[in-house]
Amino acid sequence: MRNSTVRAVNRLTSRWAAQTPAGDTGTVFTAAGLWPLLALLADGSDGPARAELAQALGIPAGSAAEAARELLAALAGVRGLQTATGLWARAGLPLEEGWSAKLPAGVRGTLTGDVATDAKVLDAWASERTGGLIERMPTALQPDTVLVLAGALALQLKWIQPFHEMSGTTDDGPWADRDLRMLFRSTSLLNRVRVAHGPAGAVTLLEVVGTSGIDVHLALGEPDAPAGGTLSTAIAAVTRSLPSTDARLLPLGNPGPGLFLHTVGAHSPEPRLDIATVAFEVRAQHDLLRHARLFGLETATAQDRGHFPGISHVPLSIDAAGQSALTRFNAEGFEAAAVTEFSLGVAGVAGGLKRPKYRARRAEVRFDRPFGFLAVHRTSRLVLAAGWVAEPGTVGA
Repeated sequence: MRNSTVRAVNRLTSRWAAQTPAGDTGTVFTAAGLWPLLALLADGSDGPARAELAQALGIPAGSAAEAARELLAALAGVRGLQTATGLWARAGLPLEEGWSAKLPAGVRGTLTGDVATDAKVLDAWASERTGGLIERMPTALQPDTVLVLAGALALQLKWIQPFHEMSGTTDDGPWADRDLRMLFRSTSLLNRVRVAHGPAGAVTLLEVVGTSGIDVHLALGEPDAPAGGTLSTAIAAVTRSLPSTDARLLPLGNPGPGLFLHTVGAHSPEPRLDIATVAFEVRAQHDLLRHARLFGLETATAQDRGHFPGISHVPLSIDAAGQSALTRFNAEGFEAAAVTEFSLGVAGVAGGLKRPKYRARRAEVRFDRPFGFLAVHRTSRLVLAAGWVAEPGTVGA
């Protein structure tokens, strides 16, 4: 996939992450699932709406459809990742052949105008394309909807080195004294944990390597740092636009949140990184129009005129836009899924051993309070999903 497209998608991910609210609510989102749909809309738009969409995309609108097709084709080649695109138009709505010919391969359907019937078809598509993880479309279908453009993304990966799960507790922080589903693992690769410094302070990053060329990075910020600030720093670090330092080179002590480094007497010079985190599941519903400026949708929602003459000569505007997303992280692997939808309507209307011979570096990292996560394609550094864990997995939940 093109480096310029990867950078554009990651910039949108970072801007979206910066909007992550503070508080006790977790979230998950994927700009990689949204960006191609914005690009296809930009290709069919004109006027101020076209300029706003191009700004949100980070590329010219004239090349957006081609970039969307290339991105979706590249994602289709990633092991463990499935994507789909769907378009449903009201019977009798004329579509411009030049625009529809640029659409990625996928479902083409007809809206009957009966909300219950059409919603059932759309929800079935969402469920089928995500393996049942997302059971329905993110927005409610309206009687005056004449066109729906949707994208689905589903990711499943296994860890190269699984965790061991057992119940555990933490003494401090918002998760104190809860019976947590703790995940533990050790490795000799100290470079799996790094520390980056951003405007919100230090962020500790742990890379958990998947079997299909996709890795998940856990990100723990300072206790009082905002979620958006921690995620923004993490995205900059994993996409290598911000430097970070791994545990082989960090000073001893507590060089980053949740990270402790020391040397110990050992029978081998091999270093060791001991990891403790929690299993988690996060679900989120996003009304994309609540952040219309972020996604270049302010003008495109105005009802005074049509904004997409490249899609249809019937004047169209965006009535609703949403994304439903889910992620799970456990001892064996990680899965994430999202469905993004745009609805358009007509505008205007250890002991006892020998004495140790060596001094070896030991690193311990704990994710036992709210933290962020990123799923990243290893080769391109494209961020496929991002989110915040406010509530941990607990025993019996």
